[in-house]
Amino acid sequence: MTRIFATTRPATAGAFLMIFAGLLFALVNTIVQWGTMKMGLPPTRVAFWQYLIATLWLVPWMILKTPDALRTKALPKHLLRVGCAVIGVQLWVTGLAHVPIWQAIALIMLSPFFVTVMASLWLGEQVSAHRWGAVVIGFIGGMIILAPWSDAFTPHALYPVGAAIFWGLTSLMTKQMTATESPATLTLYLLMLITPINAGLALDAGLGFERSTAGLLLVGAGLLTAIAQYALARAYSIADAAYLQPFDHLKLPFNVGLGLVVFGYAPPGSLWLGAALIVGASFALLRQEARLQTA
Repeated sequence: MTRIFATTRPATAGAFLMIFAGLLFALVNTIVQWGTMKMGLPPTRVAFWQYLIATLWLVPWMILKTPDALRTKALPKHLLRVGCAVIGVQLWVTGLAHVPIWQAIALIMLSPFFVTVMASLWLGEQVSAHRWGAVVIGFIGGMIILAPWSDAFTPHALYPVGAAIFWGLTSLMTKQMTATESPATLTLYLLMLITPINAGLALDAGLGFERSTAGLLLVGAGLLTAIAQYALARAYSIADAAYLQPFDHLKLPFNVGLGLVVFGYAPPGSLWLGAALIVGASFALLRQEARLQTA
């Protein structure tokens, strides 16, 4: 896969990695919602085992393949990044325990707005008009799907909004740190630091591992999480944060489709209009970026 990306335009490779990570995270979301909503597993326990298993899957392999990945001069930044990620994960898993996938994803799509603003102010990235336009169109699509003017917001529905903010901060930290840190280093420190923090948050609910179907689901979620996190870090290492965000919108149809098949969640008809705006904006941006690089 690395050799393929070496001969591919950075914009195209970054978009592919973002879409691939979105598909994997959609599978993880489905597993997490099944465990918390259908099996009654505490969200904090699910988050702990999900990332512990991801760590056990990925860290030994990465250390053997790239032992230099453990070297870093940015430990404080890693701690800040992981702190934002932990808050985002906890808010997200808690939201999935109560909110249908399609609604949670529509709310998490507020994240591109925060990311784009912070990318401009914090990282000093030049956000062009067509990038702003793609993000705005995606945001409009998310609002059409959510329809806040007709559906009452509950405290549970606010959890994904909070997750959007903190994952936006995590994304910006990831982009900033790729200047000195490799994707392997970013992924290693995320997994190694997030697990003990999640363990502390899960103490009240208990850390016991479910030796049943629930345990198998957590193992699968952990493996998929590990692969998705590495793909995400790799994407941010080769393309601008503001450019990548519209492709993150593609997680919407992935999650809606899985939610419909697995849970029977049927979102309102306005979903398809919103989805068309989001997907159309994302692919229009990819085409425009490819033309600019060719020129």
